Amino acid sequence: MRISTVTMFEQSTASLNRQQGDFLKVSQQIASGRRVVNPSDDPQAASRAVGVDQSKAVTQQYTDARVSARNSLAQTESILNSVSDAVTSAKTLLIQASSDTLSDVDRESIASELKGVYETMIGQANATDGNGRYLFGGYADNAPPFVKDADSNVQYKGDSNAREQRVDASRLMPVTENGKSIFQSVPSGAGYIAKTPPVDIELNTGNGGNVTFKGPSVADVNAAGYGDNFEITFGEDTSTPPVPTFTVKNLDTGNDVITDQAYTGNGEDGQTISFGGMNITLEGEPVSGDTIAVQKAGSKDHNADLFNTMEEAIRVLETPIEDDRVKADFRNTLNTAMRNLDNSLDNVLTVRASAGARLNELDVIDAVGGNRMLNYEQTLSDLVDLDYASAISEYSLRQIGLQASQKAFVDIKGMSLFDFM
Repeated sequence: MRISTVTMFEQSTASLNRQQGDFLKVSQQIASGRRVVNPSDDPQAASRAVGVDQSKAVTQQYTDARVSARNSLAQTESILNSVSDAVTSAKTLLIQASSDTLSDVDRESIASELKGVYETMIGQANATDGNGRYLFGGYADNAPPFVKDADSNVQYKGDSNAREQRVDASRLMPVTENGKSIFQSVPSGAGYIAKTPPVDIELNTGNGGNVTFKGPSVADVNAAGYGDNFEITFGEDTSTPPVPTFTVKNLDTGNDVITDQAYTGNGEDGQTISFGGMNITLEGEPVSGDTIAVQKAGSKDHNADLFNTMEEAIRVLETPIEDDRVKADFRNTLNTAMRNLDNSLDNVLTVRASAGARLNELDVIDAVGGNRMLNYEQTLSDLVDLDYASAISEYSLRQIGLQASQKAFVDIKGMSLFDFM
């Protein structure tokens, strides 16, 4: 077999190039810190690494979403805390206003202060999240959810949904509350509320007598009719002189008469009557046709509305007490308003607790997401990261091999038959 000088040169060159390529590959690995610099280095590991990278990106997106959700929930919780403080302040003012020692001017002053609380509540109900979106409008977040109509009554213009955000693969979390659930709802355990028609002396509307009520209080939740809505209507019998009477009708069963008896509440201690598992005490002189509605809080006939409650309280505080009829309207309206405020406060605190629970849930999801991210990073490191100890050893070995190949090439290149002639 003949080995020509050209063959020796080409083989030496190929060996030198191979050694240089191996040395360059190790150099790139050390410089980048990755074992798989190109997909061809380890196709299977490179393919798996792409999948892990995508999972990391998705997990990071959920992490960013949780930051946004936490900001919205924290702002919601903070505003609800302010609303609960405002409701507490309003009730304190109503308790102060109920004193018989106050004059019309004193009540007018309290009404002015209550108006300030009322306007504060509206401002909080129309709060934004800092990006121009209204927190409590549901998905209708591009306009104020609560606006005053032509009669200065506050109306809700948002929808009944709560904005949601996906904070993890399997969790779609509400990040806000709609205004209806905060300002126009009551907790599930809210009881009964009594209410009389508002009195207007000029229009001669409302009850004509001066009957006031205390209660209602629950006597037996298992009694027949408990949970229904009732109405007490005053009248007179046919005797001479006529004796005041009253009837209690169940509004949910076709106005069935539950009680029909004489009224004796014009005495010193009033009259306590029972129906539908409740007790209510009546006192004062009625006029035929006067009514008192006794309804479940939040029912269709007694819609819960924090702003309407405030408006009614301000109305009676601004009205001078001219006679017993107006005074009875004042007493009854304050009684109803304070019960409504109690229910509103309970409802706001319930919604606030729900927001706090979701903030705690975000902490748990964050911890799980952090562990998941660490697992992805560890898996990715195992697939493509470099073992520096073995890489440096291989680098030294490839360097020696390249140097030997270079020396051999120089020696072979200098060999020629002409040197021996």
